[in-house]
Amino acid sequence: MSADPAGRRPRPRLPYLLIAPSFLALLVVLGYPLVDMVTLAFQDMTRKELFSGAAPPWAGLGQFRTILGDGFFWTVVARTALFTLVCVSLTMVLGLLVALLMRRTSPWVRAVLAGVLVAVWAMPVMVAAAIFRWLFDADYGLVNWLLTTLPGIDLARHNWFTDPWQGFAVITAVVVWGALPFAAVSLHAALTQIPPELEEAALIDGARPSQLFRYVTFPAIKPLFVMVTTLMAIWDFGVFNQIWLMRGGQPEREYYLLGVYSFIESFAVNRYSTGAAIALVTVVLLLAGAVVYLRQMLRLGEAE
Repeated sequence: MSADPAGRRPRPRLPYLLIAPSFLALLVVLGYPLVDMVTLAFQDMTRKELFSGAAPPWAGLGQFRTILGDGFFWTVVARTALFTLVCVSLTMVLGLLVALLMRRTSPWVRAVLAGVLVAVWAMPVMVAAAIFRWLFDADYGLVNWLLTTLPGIDLARHNWFTDPWQGFAVITAVVVWGALPFAAVSLHAALTQIPPELEEAALIDGARPSQLFRYVTFPAIKPLFVMVTTLMAIWDFGVFNQIWLMRGGQPEREYYLLGVYSFIESFAVNRYSTGAAIALVTVVLLLAGAVVYLRQMLRLGEAE
């Protein structure tokens, strides 16, 4: 134990020693690639340097001037932000509704719902993307067939990805489908921690269901709701697999998000430093979101 000059109780070192191996592993696995990416963003690497092993020339802020002065980059940033907002909003609203439903159902129905959610959560992204590609296939898709059976609707051989708005709607469905179980199970766990007496007292006092949720239920789960929302925003902001798989490994420019744009620039166009600069800007934007999350959690802790 380390001695405290103020004469207070010494602080134990055992907790720090226990987490040291995990911290070192994360430092090696995540720290080295991050440092390498930051270095690459300030260089100008081409295939010549990649194959010869020569040191790339130093470019300074040149890569950042290039991407920040490109109007298409800002279009991708706005598209990524809008996509994230829609996905997170749908995921949290649907997750909260499913969590409230699980709270009201009988134990065996709750168990079935939990099993379904876990099965969806365990489904690989590749499998989910393949299923949704079949559902929305222009020739054999089940969605087109079902909608065509409705009067006044003809979607035979309709390609959903010709229009980027419709295509992103399908991709949003894939993302929300995969993220919904985590949100629903997490929020249901928070709902189970609310004392029943608290809600019963509000109902006795004449609170309507909407007032009960607004003033009693939601404030009780708000810290976890904020945490899950922030995690969803971080995950959805970096979506790559769903777009890449739904577009067969060849996404059009209309489907570029920051993750896809960085990958294309790095490995398809072979502008490695430009791709690294885009990835670094993405990391900075995500860190800004993390700062907002931490400030909200600190405020919630002070309020409690």
